[in-house]
Amino acid sequence: MALATVIVAIVLCIGALLAASAQVRCVDAAREAARLAARGDEANAHAAARRVAPPAADISLRTEGTYVIARVTAPAPLLPLLTLHADAVATREPGAAQ
Repeated sequence: MALATVIVAIVLCIGALLAASAQVRCVDAAREAARLAARGDEANAHAAARRVAPPAADISLRTEGTYVIARVTAPAPLLPLLTLHADAVATREPGAAQ
């Protein structure tokens, strides 16, 4: 019984570390997508975010007025009930394509 408890605790700790790493990747991907989209390069924004984001991540871009908002959502590895997400906001640059 004690060995099973130790194994479960180790798996949960590893899952927490992997989730923290995936969260950082979500934040980086959202930031990169928002920055590129604010420059008017939405096609490359999705591609760049896809390279940085964790596997199976969902990347969305939307515009609200002069702001570009990127959201990256991904499942946490080893913790299936946990969904990670990150948002990044950037102001559209003057002269950028809408």
